[in-house]
Amino acid sequence: MLSWSAEASTSSFNIAGCTLDMKNEIRFGTDGWRGVIGEDFTFSNVRKVAAAIAEYIRQENEPRRGLVIGFDTRFLSRESAHVAAEIVASAGIPVTLAQDATSTPALSYAAVQRQTAGAIVVTASHNPYRWNGIKFKADYGGSALPAIMRRIEVHLSKLTPGRRAIGRRAALIEEADLISPYLERLKSLVSLQRIRAAGQRFVVDPMYGAGRGCLRRLFEEQGIACREIHPEHNPLFPGLNPEPIEPHVADLRRAVMEGNFDAGMATDGDGDRLGAVDARGAFIDSHKIFSILLKHLICSRKRTGEVVKTFSTTEMIRRLCAKYGLPLNETPIGFKYICQLMLERKILIGGEESGGIAVEGHLPERDGILNALLLAEVMAERKMTLGELSRELEEEFGPHYYGRVDLEIEKAAARRVVRRAARREIKKVAGIPVKAIEDLDGVKLRLGDSAWLLVRASGTENVLRLYAEAPTPELLRQLLDELTDFARQSAAAS
Repeated sequence: MLSWSAEASTSSFNIAGCTLDMKNEIRFGTDGWRGVIGEDFTFSNVRKVAAAIAEYIRQENEPRRGLVIGFDTRFLSRESAHVAAEIVASAGIPVTLAQDATSTPALSYAAVQRQTAGAIVVTASHNPYRWNGIKFKADYGGSALPAIMRRIEVHLSKLTPGRRAIGRRAALIEEADLISPYLERLKSLVSLQRIRAAGQRFVVDPMYGAGRGCLRRLFEEQGIACREIHPEHNPLFPGLNPEPIEPHVADLRRAVMEGNFDAGMATDGDGDRLGAVDARGAFIDSHKIFSILLKHLICSRKRTGEVVKTFSTTEMIRRLCAKYGLPLNETPIGFKYICQLMLERKILIGGEESGGIAVEGHLPERDGILNALLLAEVMAERKMTLGELSRELEEEFGPHYYGRVDLEIEKAAARRVVRRAARREIKKVAGIPVKAIEDLDGVKLRLGDSAWLLVRASGTENVLRLYAEAPTPELLRQLLDELTDFARQSAAAS
């Protein structure tokens, strides 16, 4: 264990010892701040974000509790975490710094276990290799609620060049292994013995990310056969984006099929999202994983409680909740909204379209590594493959095919497309009348009970996102094609 003390000094924003360039705008999205390395993501901007978080903790929280700081496997992540640690410690806030690249859920758990005021995570999650960023996790081990992020943004806006610091004693920075305690926690949440007894074999793919070694270590300790691919540290993520969706799971699919494994599990760049492939190589997306885990909790574990899903998540969850009599909550897109409900209510499980799922009894936080273990537990409990579990859901609740298209469109034009959809300018799609419109987050067009479309403009990027779900792949493709044409024509209109 290594520890050191940051030097206390004067600062342009009342914490660190240098005058910062304030010209680059920093904007927080649904889960922290991200930028392109060398353009937006710079050491200067890391210092600003760390300083704003430190000021929030120092003025509005309990600074003596300290902060956990960790990082993923991206270029300059380790160095940026050290920079952030020095800024925070210079504010008089003790820091526990991860010894090695550590997944986001492990860092969230460290904040809870060590009872700190929260955690700073240097990561860009599933973004391509050119990106990096910072997430802030609150002391409850989940996404910072919107009210917290607004306060951090207020402190960020007050970082004025030339402002001198009041002398302050620097706090200690202590390095620690934050992975081992997290893995011990996971052992208490799943039955690894049952998985071992089932004799199933797995391929695990951390996608060069911070989850590397975690599933392999747990499986190997229990004598569960597994192979890990992409475990090496390579911040270029060669050949893929670290997002566990198609086409990035091609190597995982190949490894499963060539080695006759029972399933493959892939976690994203910071380990909080999950995708999977079955023994035949079929991709099992986040919607099916969410549905499989919900049914497992109800039927096998005999658990109950409310369920929460985001606005863009499969309607199969609604049908499961209706059958088993569980209240369903629907939130805007962004895991912070799921987290907020999990803090307020007895939520059994919460999930989102992008692969993040949280389960009661752990953290109000996405955890791809835990969810991979739970999937393996379902397979062992039911003595079924992932493909069989997926087909069972379709036979019971009907087929659900899901797709998304991201269009690069200027923000003003993207908002114009959303407004046109909201004004009921779309009467039919693929010949099916629009029966209802919902506007919880973007505009959702309901086409009867089995199909829907969602148009949503990104709040931070020049991106328009189009989502759809339908009972056949052919209808899904037609819905997305027609909505894409509408979006492009609307965006081009003056």
